[in-house]
Amino acid sequence: MIINTGTKTDIPAFFSQWFYRRIEEGFVYVRNTYNPSLVKKYLLHPHSVDCLTFCTKNPAPMLPKLHQLEPFGQFWFVSITPYGKEIEPYVPSVHDVIASFQSLSKSLGSHKVIWRYDPIFINDVYTVEHHIKRFDAIASSLAGYTHTCVISFIDLYAKHISSGLAISMVHKNERIQLAQAFFKIAQKYDMSLKTCVEGKELTLYGVDCSGCMTQSVIEKAIGQAMSIPKKSTSRKGCSCVLENDIGMYNSCLHGCVYCYANTSLNAVRNNVKLHNPASPLLLGELLPTDTLQEVSQMSYKSRQARLFD
Repeated sequence: MIINTGTKTDIPAFFSQWFYRRIEEGFVYVRNTYNPSLVKKYLLHPHSVDCLTFCTKNPAPMLPKLHQLEPFGQFWFVSITPYGKEIEPYVPSVHDVIASFQSLSKSLGSHKVIWRYDPIFINDVYTVEHHIKRFDAIASSLAGYTHTCVISFIDLYAKHISSGLAISMVHKNERIQLAQAFFKIAQKYDMSLKTCVEGKELTLYGVDCSGCMTQSVIEKAIGQAMSIPKKSTSRKGCSCVLENDIGMYNSCLHGCVYCYANTSLNAVRNNVKLHNPASPLLLGELLPTDTLQEVSQMSYKSRQARLFD
């Protein structure tokens, strides 16, 4: 089984103490988004959890106790983007996140840590030229610490439009211009360039559009072949392994204005008040009216020999 932590919130950045306690106690509870009275219980044991996957803008809080995760397979996405505080008000500086990325890579290996440069949007400040310049600068700092970068372009939601935020979709000619420039830069620093749910449009320009967290990517990270059951995905065109997420929506405190996982920063702040590092649930406590369901878990690892050294 694969346990995901990053499609709904940023657990490494804000809930590392809670997460390490879950690892120590060997289980976690997850409240169902659409049926809140249903709570699933996952065991967090290396014999049934093949890989822990993380997606974060700040891995630093996890680094001091990273050794506690050694029995598990791991795979990390770390987002580093060129935006200022008006867009990402509570994300650490690019310099600080790069330093954390480098430390993470030194501890785990460059094949377990991937750089995300997304979402990409265009406005008067963050022009195509600005993105190319900043992408090159960040890539040069990450050279040797990762061999993959994942990009995607912003999806505008109603809340973005109603807020009057000066963010624009990236038009086709801009996507192609960015992809061509990014591909050359990635090659210069020994990185492959992938997209996340962007169709096949950019394959003509050397970009790998097969998916960002596919079975083959996880196999390479843990060094072993896997047999993962096929499951449907809520995102059309997504071929990634995204089930079993232990996060919760409306709990990420980065405050990014483009965020899809938060309805508002006020909602997040109110929710985070419910967080108890000692609780098996990320937010709140198990209630007498809840139905607790133990998830049947099994390893996806193949009996074949290890694929990678």
